[in-house]
Amino acid sequence: MHIRLIEEGPWRFRIEPTNGMRVPGVAFAPRELLPSEPGDRTLEQVANVATLTGIVRASYAMPDLHWGYGFPIGGVAATDVSAGGVVSPGGVGFDISCGVRLLTADLDRAALLPHLPVLMDRLDRVIPRGLGRGSLWRPHDRDELYEVLLGGARYVVGQGHGVPRDLDRCEDHGVVDDADISQISERALERGTWQVGSLGSANHFLEVQAVDTVMDEPCARTFGLAAGQVCVMIHCGSRGLGHQICSDHVGRMDSVRRRYGISVPDPQLACAPVDSPEGQDYLAAMAAAANYARANRQWLSDAARRVFRAVTGTDLALVYDVSHNLAKLESHPADGARKTLCVHRKGATRALPPGHPDLPGDLAAVGQPVFVPGTMGTASYVLTGVRDNEAFDSCCHGAGRVWSRHRALREVTSGRLRTELADAGVTVRPTSWRSVKEEAPEAYKDVDAVVSAGEHNGLGHLVARLVPLGVLKG
Repeated sequence: MHIRLIEEGPWRFRIEPTNGMRVPGVAFAPRELLPSEPGDRTLEQVANVATLTGIVRASYAMPDLHWGYGFPIGGVAATDVSAGGVVSPGGVGFDISCGVRLLTADLDRAALLPHLPVLMDRLDRVIPRGLGRGSLWRPHDRDELYEVLLGGARYVVGQGHGVPRDLDRCEDHGVVDDADISQISERALERGTWQVGSLGSANHFLEVQAVDTVMDEPCARTFGLAAGQVCVMIHCGSRGLGHQICSDHVGRMDSVRRRYGISVPDPQLACAPVDSPEGQDYLAAMAAAANYARANRQWLSDAARRVFRAVTGTDLALVYDVSHNLAKLESHPADGARKTLCVHRKGATRALPPGHPDLPGDLAAVGQPVFVPGTMGTASYVLTGVRDNEAFDSCCHGAGRVWSRHRALREVTSGRLRTELADAGVTVRPTSWRSVKEEAPEAYKDVDAVVSAGEHNGLGHLVARLVPLGVLKG
């Protein structure tokens, strides 16, 4: 497909023309953040998404955009349900409801450092991670797994592994009520049985951090953040259960889309109308995977809290928990009226503005916390949602890859990476240095540039910069 980039300003590009494109593609990034590897087809994916039935306004790409399955990672698209709008598993991804939660400790960096080696050793022993099985919790029977799929973080807190505030500071109060376990295959259930309360591998992590810089003092204070404060960031999702649900429903939608008169330029964009049986079944299965992911992060938080209390005598308070791989039915202005849209965020986080009715009362004045993890050797950012966000209240979700994992393995040596991280004052506890090499800082974009582009494009407002002290990797 031939595409043409038109610079609309120093911080964004328009992507056109493409055959069958219903709306434009928009990349919220300066040229230096656009994918530039020979043969990279990320921008073509942005254009492909712009052909979806019922798509509204534009196919958007966040500053951290890179190639994904069907949708680019960093892709946002909304379809109008009343106009035959579709839902696409490729617009959510295989790790359904993968997300980030941030917790704060009541101590500062100087007070933590003497305890850091012991803290990381304890976390290393307690937190399951890596490929395959391994978890903090295993159901006694299938009915108990169903409780997780239907109850999410609310079920976990109800079992004594958390506090009520955890639900107030979690997207959807910790549970999506539309889950239907009958839409989950036996294979997905089997994969999910052995992974509740685990990080997984790849770019997932548990990271002990410190607040390095505060850009917005009043907002940071509302979030519970202060300069020098110790934090814990957890990044993980629905593991094998979510992967299997996506695979199952991609296949089903691809087999029926022609029946609905849907043509897509890439089979990985398999989709079905939101109001169709196939669309409704996927939304119900996706909701169950989202509940699984939130329960997963809740159990990991509970384990981290126990370790922090034992080693430092301090507790951890949840700032917020938000997904970045999800499709949600939301109300947004479109064509001069408010409409129900199916908003796909694939590697893009929800970023609600101040005053939004879905925010907890204590955050209403400042907006929703937004988390943009960087890499082990650089920094992560906290932003807040802003009004008049063109991309359906969405923001970037990370630094974004520039190297494939294969290239990172070729070009990064374990010895050099160990030295670089040690020199940066970062303690790493991996299950394998091979997986750590895949996530080396060189493999990612400059996170400082990514969040700057996000703020310039009205996607979020910078609140604080966090630096890593210790990292657990799968």
